[in-house]
Amino acid sequence: MAMPDYQTLMLPVLKLSAEGIIPASNAVERLADEFELTEEERSESMPSGKGNQTLFNNRVHWAITYLAHARVIERPKRAHFSITERGRELLSREPPKITNNALLEFPEFEEWIKRGRDGRPRPRTLEPRPTTPAQNSETPLERVENDFQELAASLLDDLLDRILGSSPAFFESLIVDLLVAMGYGGTRASVAKAIGRSGDEGIDGIINQDPLGLDVVYIQAKRYQPDNKIDRPVVQAFSGSLEGVGAMKGVLVTTSSFSREAVEYAERVMKRIILIDGDHLTRLLVEYGVGVRTSSVYEVKRIDEDYFEI
Repeated sequence: MAMPDYQTLMLPVLKLSAEGIIPASNAVERLADEFELTEEERSESMPSGKGNQTLFNNRVHWAITYLAHARVIERPKRAHFSITERGRELLSREPPKITNNALLEFPEFEEWIKRGRDGRPRPRTLEPRPTTPAQNSETPLERVENDFQELAASLLDDLLDRILGSSPAFFESLIVDLLVAMGYGGTRASVAKAIGRSGDEGIDGIINQDPLGLDVVYIQAKRYQPDNKIDRPVVQAFSGSLEGVGAMKGVLVTTSSFSREAVEYAERVMKRIILIDGDHLTRLLVEYGVGVRTSSVYEVKRIDEDYFEI
């Protein structure tokens, strides 16, 4: 049997998830057996030849990712997945196959597909790309760039999912690591002593803006679900908390988002209040290398026209 693509794997993955909480590694082995892959196919490397993930493993994980964004499966803990009520309803229809286009009926998936995390539309459609260059209107460079954008958008979403599935203590530690990576407070040890120390007056932490502690920034962190938008009263209360401690600078971090009224209030108030929503938070984590690592690096080279100029 030929190596299945990730869309072909979606229905088998969903069926596995109906059994309970399934380890992703277990799913890879069981699906390899189901598709009767040879040992050579099971061990086939990614086209780049880099990384420790096999091609089949990668495709299974992409099937899991897409199903999770459609909310037909969920990730109750790291490297595990299970079915949701929506997934059970989808299975009850006995579909012959599940594809990206079929998942567009679910609004969360449609929203994820149609936009990147920066709010821009995704660069290409869900239809499978033609297999030969002659059938494809994209240049090779365009295909690389479009795929890179899709990978980047998926990473941001996966990061947010992991944060939401973590404990409050881990979220606090994550913010500490990010602030240190951004150059605040000097060493991690000095920041860790400050964060979470206050715990009153609506302040979750205090961090030095400079290594000597000549200026401080007060922090409030709220690990909310994406649909739990923060409105003006929360920002206003944070501003009042800053007033109570005689501070003029604060950072309000959330995994959700802020309403327009909340943003306008933060911009208008005399104090310097920076709002970091879930989108901004995940972009900062990627930019400063917190919670992520480089999987592969590709160099795209072109002819040096100056060298060949006669």
